[in-house]
Amino acid sequence: MPLTKISTPTYELTIPSTGKKIKYRPFLVKEEKILILALESQDVQQITIAIKQVLSECIQTRGVKVEELASFDIEYIFLDVRAKSVGEAIELIVTCQDDGVTEVPVKIFVDEVQVQFEDNHTTELKLDDKVVLKMKYPSLDQFIKNNFDFSGNDISTIEKSFDIIADCIDTIFTEEEAWAAKDCTKKELIGFIEQMNSKQFKSVEKFFETMPKLSHSFSVRNPETKKETSVTLEGLTSFFG
Repeated sequence: MPLTKISTPTYELTIPSTGKKIKYRPFLVKEEKILILALESQDVQQITIAIKQVLSECIQTRGVKVEELASFDIEYIFLDVRAKSVGEAIELIVTCQDDGVTEVPVKIFVDEVQVQFEDNHTTELKLDDKVVLKMKYPSLDQFIKNNFDFSGNDISTIEKSFDIIADCIDTIFTEEEAWAAKDCTKKELIGFIEQMNSKQFKSVEKFFETMPKLSHSFSVRNPETKKETSVTLEGLTSFFG
């Protein structure tokens, strides 16, 4: 006689970038084991495969491809799934901003953490009178690089920024023609970026600066100075101390 199966609850959330509602379930023990082993390996490829596998299994709605989600979508979903798996409250130690030294414990509830959108954000950047650059958000691979990069590679900031920008180009178009980034080589895309003037490059930087982000702001009181200051946490790794 086979053993009985344990029922797993399902929950619903809205994908920030699309507004689409999806159903998901918490991590199972076997899936948490997959994540822990991948993280312990410090191998980016293993971590990528593990996160893709676990989130794909936890998301119950058909047709959702984890590798095609924006990085901030993945952060939001990952945080929610983890919360339903191990607890809704996250306990952290934060440094008071007024003296930059005193540390205080805080408790954050996951349902208070949201993806924040800025009004002046756009994915279509007009570079000049003819050329428009359509951007896409960082993907699962970029999410891994931002949150779990153990490589220690000594790559210059400018090289990293060019690489990220090239990965996030969707289409380059004029009134007459269009070039899909997927049909171009990385070298060609970086060459295109290098042709930009300072003003054009700043518009690309603004895309990333104003991009939606997982963020939560709250106040803390310094027990030493008795002053209250604001703290803002951004990005998934900020919520795991």
